[in-house]
Amino acid sequence: MDFVWIARMDFRTLSALVRFGLRMVVVLGIGLAGTARGADQFSFSASAEAAQAKAQQDAAQQTETIQALVSVPCRERLKNHKILLLIGEQHADQWLTDQDRYGELFQVIDARLRGLGLKTYTQQEIKASIAQAELDAYFKNDPDAALAASKKLGANYVLRGSISSQAGVNPVVQVNEVSIGIELTLSSIRGRILASVDAHSESYSGGDTLYTALAMMREKADPLVARLYNDFCRGGNGQAPN
Repeated sequence: MDFVWIARMDFRTLSALVRFGLRMVVVLGIGLAGTARGADQFSFSASAEAAQAKAQQDAAQQTETIQALVSVPCRERLKNHKILLLIGEQHADQWLTDQDRYGELFQVIDARLRGLGLKTYTQQEIKASIAQAELDAYFKNDPDAALAASKKLGANYVLRGSISSQAGVNPVVQVNEVSIGIELTLSSIRGRILASVDAHSESYSGGDTLYTALAMMREKADPLVARLYNDFCRGGNGQAPN
């Protein structure tokens, strides 16, 4: 009897110990899970803060770079000179030159030029003075058309925005993509190139080249126009050439 009683007691003790052990496993598991979640949350928070700090640092560096570029003493010499901004988009051997098509893109570039104290023409003034045939000829590199268009408005310079694109299928992810390039070229009214800058971007959203070009210019217009201004001024072209 004593042996049976002791065996039963051991079994009960063992069962209690097992139940206690299981409870401890559950408690420890919950604690570890909570710790893991806490670690994940902390890691995510730290990563987000690091990304934000990097973005702020990059923005500050870009601002400093732009300020340095536009600090060249040239603005006064350009005070009474006006720039004719024209935008065209090349598709194969064709040029799309209807300026109404590029209203938003025009405004993005024009705002940066005016922000530097430069004088430009509105799209309404351009449309009222320059015939579509002259615009077509200008983008086909007809120097006489460029001179005629400039003289009609009394412009001192022509800023040409040329959009190029290449569409295809990305071989890795098998989706449509379009590569966009924009070149801004500042020339004298007789066609002599004074400064030129360009930017490139890729999009996987489809073949809307104008949308991609606009998105890219909204992001890159400030440094692009600053570089153009700097190149022009450092080149000693602050006076309007004949």
